[in-house]
Amino acid sequence: MRDEYDFSNSRPNPYVGKIRKQVTIRLNADTIDYFKRQAGETGIPYQNLINLYLTDCADKERKIVVE
Repeated sequence: MRDEYDFSNSRPNPYVGKIRKQVTIRLNADTIDYFKRQAGETGIPYQNLINLYLTDCADKERKIVVE
């Protein structure tokens, strides 16, 4: 290792705002099956699809309609 490093040409971490946090949630089996089917069609892991969907809802500030 060097005694000193030159960071004068470095740039900020572009992923700092996208840090993920692991949580445990309970989802209906039908909901998981739906996202797993979507994952099979898109090639995107189902956990990522759930995250993308929830992120889209949060970004658009969608309100939950409980029937």
